[in-house]
Amino acid sequence: MNDTQRPLPLAGVRVLDISQVMAGPYACMLLGDLGADVIKVEPPGTGDQTRGSMGFKMKGADSLGFLNMNRNKRSITLDLKTEAGKEALKTLARDADILVENYRPGALRRLGLGYDVLKDINPRLVYTSISGFGQTGPWADRPGFDLMAQAMSGVMSVTGYPDSPPVKAGVPVADIGCALFAIYATLAAYIGAKNTGQGQYIDAALFDTAMAFSVWDTCDWWGTGKPPQPLGTSNKMTAPYQAMACADGHFVMGANNQKLWVQLCKVMGREELLEDPRFTTIALRLANRPALQDELEKTFRTQGKDYWVETLLANGIPAGPILSYPEAFGSEHAKVRGMRMEIDHPMEGKVPNIGFAVKLSGTPQQVRRHPPLLGEHTEEVLAEAGLAAEDIARLRSEGAFGS
Repeated sequence: MNDTQRPLPLAGVRVLDISQVMAGPYACMLLGDLGADVIKVEPPGTGDQTRGSMGFKMKGADSLGFLNMNRNKRSITLDLKTEAGKEALKTLARDADILVENYRPGALRRLGLGYDVLKDINPRLVYTSISGFGQTGPWADRPGFDLMAQAMSGVMSVTGYPDSPPVKAGVPVADIGCALFAIYATLAAYIGAKNTGQGQYIDAALFDTAMAFSVWDTCDWWGTGKPPQPLGTSNKMTAPYQAMACADGHFVMGANNQKLWVQLCKVMGREELLEDPRFTTIALRLANRPALQDELEKTFRTQGKDYWVETLLANGIPAGPILSYPEAFGSEHAKVRGMRMEIDHPMEGKVPNIGFAVKLSGTPQQVRRHPPLLGEHTEEVLAEAGLAAEDIARLRSEGAFGS
């Protein structure tokens, strides 16, 4: 079978996406990109909160953020507070392989839709709960948002510059990171269920994810007994490895071992720094980082960033420009890597989407479905689940799909 005929890796896998906003929808989109049949279960009327987010309008009702986190899904609306809505979800759960939800901890269990109930309907179901602080612990009931996870995990304490106000990471590291950790666990559990027939419950938390990212900082604290502090663009393991000022702005560079340090000094014509007792080892350069930066920037300020990036790279020293998003997406490299793509959409026409972050050689990810309109596939999905037209009509009359 050649590559064009091979099915996508997750073809035939059924996923119920009962999540909103970012971590859960993003995780389920990744499954859909790999071939899973993702059924997005949304509240009637408003749907996923992200449909109405962002400060600008599109042609239709859905935000560009929603359109970038929900491709390759089908949408149904269910009011899970009604008995009819719960009945419909249980029907879908019978044949599902994976369920992903990000309600407040315990909310679906109180509705009679927790893992304890659905595993009796489908023992092989992998049930993944994503929350801010996990399903247990004194903070479990707190609202789960990326900002709070960054703040309370320690991440914000090492972000920014010394003596500056608190700063969060510029991108939602806890949200996206939790999506990735959740998918890694979910797929592992799915493989296990294929072998044993037994699914399991997965508890994924933004807080835990943010703490798991802090390997260097935590090891530094455990090893020295001193809590890590913000370092701007610098690195606590080596120096120089940071942004540097030059004649027309800033660029980033890294002479992060002794060989590169020697090479840097020679390229800059600053061989005297090799004999400076403040800079002879990595440990000394770390201890004297501000003085090191001052000395290097005396030379860097004599030329522009393009000159320094090209010169350092030509001599085997890592360096790069600091690009805006328009510059990054407009670069020839991003174009070759396919980091912007366009999706056909029934309301918007062509919709820009961020490209696939990893590339599979034999079964590359595909855009098979546009981000769905709210409730676009309700009757189609329920009919596939075995419900007759009269059963669907009854559920509608009993409020399963909203009033």
